[in-house]
Formats: sequence, C-alpha cells, structure tokens
Amino acid sequence: MASAKIINKKSLEFLEKYLNNPSPTGYEWEGQKIWMDYLKPYVDEFITDTYGTAVAVINPKAKYKVVIEGHSDEISWYVNYITDNGLLYVIRNGGSDHQIAPSKWVDIHTKNGVIKGIFGWPAIHTRDRAKEEAPTLENIFIDIGAKDKAEVEKMGVHVGCVITYPDQFHILNKDKFVCRALDNRVGGFMIAEVARLLHENKKKLPFGLYVTNSVQEEIGLRGAEMITQTIKPNVAIVTDVCHDTTTPMIDKKKEGEILIGFGPVVSYAPAVQNKLRERIIETAEGKKIPFQRLASSRYTGTDTDAFAYSNGGVASALISLPLRYMHTTVETVHKDDVENVIRLIYETLLTIKEGETFSYFD
Repeated sequence: MASAKIINKKSLEFLEKYLNNPSPTGYEWEGQKIWMDYLKPYVDEFITDTYGTAVAVINPKAKYKVVIEGHSDEISWYVNYITDNGLLYVIRNGGSDHQIAPSKWVDIHTKNGVIKGIFGWPAIHTRDRAKEEAPTLENIFIDIGAKDKAEVEKMGVHVGCVITYPDQFHILNKDKFVCRALDNRVGGFMIAEVARLLHENKKKLPFGLYVTNSVQEEIGLRGAEMITQTIKPNVAIVTDVCHDTTTPMIDKKKEGEILIGFGPVVSYAPAVQNKLRERIIETAEGKKIPFQRLASSRYTGTDTDAFAYSNGGVASALISLPLRYMHTTVETVHKDDVENVIRLIYETLLTIKEGETFSYFD
C-alpha cells in the first residue's frame, strides 16, 4: 500500500467525469449520481437527504459510526437582474471571484437546457487609463447575444438561473490536476477511493463507515449540518482543500507555509479533537506518509466545524489537500498529494477500534 500508486485508469476517468459535471451549490444531484454510481460496487447501501447529500455506507448495522467526508458543491453565480438591452447582472452563489470573471465563458442552466454566455468587459482602447476601473460585483455582466430583455426571457433565462463555468479537467506537466471545482469534488473523489481500497484489499472494519459527500458547504457548511444529525457519528474525518501559500501575493506570516507536492495538511484548531489529530499524525509518521501542519484561528471554515459541534460533540479532525488558485477556474493540486491524502485516511481508519471515545480522561 505504501509504495503502490493508488489512482488507476478507471479512477482517473471517474475523477475527470465527476469534475467536468457542473454541481453548483443547491444543484448538486447530477454530480452525486455520478459519485454514487462509481461507489456502488464497494459499499453496502446509500443514504440521501432532502437537499442532496449522499452517503455510501459500509457495515451499516454497526452501532459505532465513523464518517469520512468531503463536499460536492462548487461556486457559481445567480442571474440577479436583466437589463432592457438583454445583459445579465449576477450575484454570488458561494465565494465566486468577481476579479476573474471578465472574458470568461459561462453556462446558464435553464429548463430549456444550457444557454451559453460570456462575461463581457470594455476593450482596453475605450477605458480611461488614469481611472482604471477594476472588476466588481456591481460592474461585471454577462452577454448571451440577446438584443433585449424579451429575447433573454424567450431563451429561458430568468432571475434565479444558476451560472457555472464550463472549464474542463486537464493535467499540467504530468502530475498536476487542474480544473474548476477541485474545491472540493476532489474531496469526494478521495473518500470514494478510500472505500474502493477497503473493498479491494478486503479490509473488514469493526465499525460502520459513512462515506459522506455533503452539499452546500460553500454557503455555510449547511449540508454537513443536516447530515450529521441523520448519521449521529462517533468520529468524523473531514477532507477539504487549503491554500498553497508559495505563489505570489500571499503573506506567509498570515496564511502559514503550505506547498503542493509536500503532502496532506493536518490542521490544528479548536474544532479539531486533539487525540484524533495525534492519531492521524502517528499514522502518517508510522506509514512514512509526508504531511504538513496548519493552524486555524477560532474555526477551520470547513465541514469539520459542523461535525465537531453537533450531537453533543463529535471527535473530528481535518486532513486538507494543498491547492493553488482557489475559487478560480484553474484550481491546481499535485497528484502525489491526492494519493497521500487517500493513504492517510485509509491507514488511519485501520487504527480505529470499535467504541473508541478519544476522550482526554481515559
């Protein structure tokens, strides 16, 4: 396990299909279907909820429950206002970055199917160089080629339509995965690979494993809040992405020092249960899995917070994947880090015993 490559041809094909499918916050179900279809041979049953969170369960009759979790949604936009001359103004659905929008293609999702559009921007020749105006939520707009508002509406576009970027999966320099929505469908991919490895290696766990792909993380951890009340886990290991801080314009004194290719990131934060975190670190050291450390003030900003503070308190920890250019269409991760996050979750699960409390007082 330590030396073997984890990502094979089939799993890479799944990752590409899963990333290329749009799953914006509030509209995750088509991506969840792809995820569940991939996991079907490796698990015993599925749980889904009203808002679209999907859980693949191994050993569902066990009373002691362990969650491994990622979130499935991606940032997007909503149509907010249609001008008389047929241009669209938008609001965020999640943490969409207004500065990258100009000149990007978009997909507008309607009942009539996808309508293509572009974020327009005034040509450099027409702008006042002495008073250059930066992109803001107030001045970015989408052009769908319509002559007026009536044509926009005839095309099926209306206020509330969700908008995604169509950028597809690529591999950069052989070992860097690049795509929109790596934050955090790569998390869903990694926990799915853990389930696959457990099945293929014929590992029998002494607890129920709940492989959880939550919705609506990007707007406040909402999917995790809901599903943790359904599962009522004893332990939760969450995986999300964190910032590679070695690219330009990032202050390491503020953000810490994290680099893609240097291994999974283990977090220190109030929501992270210390004994569970130390088990993860001991596992990494024992299995010679490289890892990095990150400190978070007050909260992690991930689904870890939702699990930790639910059901009277759930022993929770966070294993993050270093990522460059978060919330852009060229989010970038290192293949080795992806495999090492999978290995670290897998190997940590094999150390957990039925009924462990991770209590400070045992």
